[in-house]
Amino acid sequence: MFQKILIANRGEIALRVLRACKELGIQTVVVHSTADADAMHVRLADESVCIGPPPSRDSYLNIHQIVAACEITGADAVHPGYGFLSENAKFADILAAHNITFIGPSGDHIRIMGDKIEAKRTAKRLGIPVVPGSDGAVTEEKEARRIAAEIGYPVIIKASAGGGGRGMKVAHAEADLEIALQTARSEAGAAFGDDAVYIEKYLEKPRHIEVQVFGDGFGGGVHFGERDCSLQRRHQKVWEEANSPALNAEERSRIGGICAKAIADLGYSGAGTIEFLYENGEFYFIEMNTRLQVEHPVTEAITGIDLVHEQIRVGSGGGLSVKQEDIKFNGHAIECRINAEDPRTFTPSPGTITHFHTPGGLGIRVDSGVYSGYKIPPYYDSLIGKLIVHGRNRVECMMRLRRALDEFVVDGIKTTLPLFRDLVGNADIANGDYDIHWLEKYLAKGE
Repeated sequence: MFQKILIANRGEIALRVLRACKELGIQTVVVHSTADADAMHVRLADESVCIGPPPSRDSYLNIHQIVAACEITGADAVHPGYGFLSENAKFADILAAHNITFIGPSGDHIRIMGDKIEAKRTAKRLGIPVVPGSDGAVTEEKEARRIAAEIGYPVIIKASAGGGGRGMKVAHAEADLEIALQTARSEAGAAFGDDAVYIEKYLEKPRHIEVQVFGDGFGGGVHFGERDCSLQRRHQKVWEEANSPALNAEERSRIGGICAKAIADLGYSGAGTIEFLYENGEFYFIEMNTRLQVEHPVTEAITGIDLVHEQIRVGSGGGLSVKQEDIKFNGHAIECRINAEDPRTFTPSPGTITHFHTPGGLGIRVDSGVYSGYKIPPYYDSLIGKLIVHGRNRVECMMRLRRALDEFVVDGIKTTLPLFRDLVGNADIANGDYDIHWLEKYLAKGE
């Protein structure tokens, strides 16, 4: 087991990893920018190192400074959390060159899954169902028209190196294809420095289903069930739940088994999430995230297994603590992402939190690194906390969530709490009847 882990992140995920390390008796080091000197994870860590000014490129993305912090403090491993350097293959390679363990997959696996075209090829080879579309990058309009005609309109054009909805355009008919292709390539080049794009069939009313997987580093793999992340705004997840209200036990077992086998065949090490669009009983691979997900607590709630503990265990060479037959699903869990944003316009709302009170009681968990008097800096992602609620079934979970949202108080800034109070009372949400377009249509109506 590791002696000392450096946590290369900030906010609630840094605090989440820190707590797991303390439970395992591992010393902790956190890095921080000057803007985060008063952050909760900095206060609670055994050691902290300031690595630069507020801009991420000068601090949390500064590989040289993070490696130097490892060497100064004697950290023998780095947990990257999510975001920042968590899916940076170069970072993983550099740590390995310095005999520091990257708690995550190999640089090669990060590279494969970071390239959307190569990821799709790999998924297909591993037996994972994929969305019909191009086999590689599409550069010519003539080729794009041929592929679109073969798979049928509407089609979606996506950036190979992209994510978060950038470099993504839909063509509903042949007349739309030229401008969609040009716009997607232009956005991809500007956002990622790579204008390669590919084409897929555009599904009209799919759900976003993702499967939590783990590789043991020795050719074995398991799955921890699925999460439904269909409530999204601009391709960013807002509300996540496990298990999905759209799947039955047979579908859950089938897709989970496919993913676990694929991860084993790939020789993958650590946590990963295989993401799908799901429509009319069929799953279509869209991407794999080679890191811990923001929404991992809902999986922990229904399985009772600490996924960060598992990451650390696998990273240290100890393999997984559970076999597939040990993983049981209990009840239902929902996570709401609480952001420092206007609940309607989603404009960021940095500032000082004058009062912060979290809900409690059976089945309630709040992951947050903020507190009363904390000043939210304007430089980073607006996520300030996650409310995770667990119940014996979805009905009980929704009732408990409604109560927890009523108890949650954040004063001094605007947050997305009012949005969730609206959603929990909506009939479609109560019935689990929604898809990836539902939330944006709901917001557009101004309900």
